[in-house]
Amino acid sequence: MMKKNQLWLGAGACALFLLAFSGCGRRGQQASSIQIKGSDTMVNLGQAWAEEFMKSNPKVSVAVTGGGSGTGIAALMSNTCDIAELSRELKPEEIAMAKEKGFEPKQITVALDGLAVVVHPANPVSRLTMDQLAAVFSGALTNWKEIGGADLPIVVLSREVNSGTHVYFKEHVLRRGSKESQTEFAANALMLSSSQAIADEVAQNPGAIGYYGMGYISAKEKALAVAKDAASPYVLPTIENVVSHAYPISRPLLMVTRGEPRGLVADFIAFVLSPAGQRIVQKIDFVPINPI
Repeated sequence: MMKKNQLWLGAGACALFLLAFSGCGRRGQQASSIQIKGSDTMVNLGQAWAEEFMKSNPKVSVAVTGGGSGTGIAALMSNTCDIAELSRELKPEEIAMAKEKGFEPKQITVALDGLAVVVHPANPVSRLTMDQLAAVFSGALTNWKEIGGADLPIVVLSREVNSGTHVYFKEHVLRRGSKESQTEFAANALMLSSSQAIADEVAQNPGAIGYYGMGYISAKEKALAVAKDAASPYVLPTIENVVSHAYPISRPLLMVTRGEPRGLVADFIAFVLSPAGQRIVQKIDFVPINPI
């Protein structure tokens, strides 16, 4: 009897070990669930894709969470998500880190976005050049009267440093694409945790200026027209202007996987890139990359 009980205990321990092992990380892209983490800019879009995909695949669970592009990259590196959503491309050092961890990251552009620069609707300023934006967000300009507005201090709002939106805006607006530039956001800039937090602050603060993905634009904020320089036309962040590359603050939105996507993850990304998935992109006010 003792030997029989010991045999059953040994088999049970082995089964528990195998069960625990199979639950560690995201090994082999599981057959019934997908974990997506990353960009706050993309979180509403990702959730909309997930909801539609699950309607056609009721036995599949797709969980989408934000936290910023950096959070998505960290989760991908630690193998705790299947897809990282990024509002910027991977940096060379991030690609190198992935290779050190044994995988080649696959970057897939799934939509386009224009970064809207927004102010309170009562603010008389309605357009700025890229140089003026750089001066405002770096703190070189501190009062709205210096750029045609009221005698009111400028309150600079930014996403926090973990955000791909923060990185993109710093590199392409503050530093104008120069790798030598060390320009930073104003020392007194308020670093906020989400695009929605920026929208809420701008809506109630007449002196505020911030930026976010154009999918967040509402009647509670006013999007500024932006010009590449003083000799160029001022352009609003619209789908048409992003597609035509007329709007100067535009970027790709990406999904990144550990190597070539396979199985359910590949099916999900194929849906995202399909006409049905790209119609959702347009519905959420981003810019499709494929015909719809």
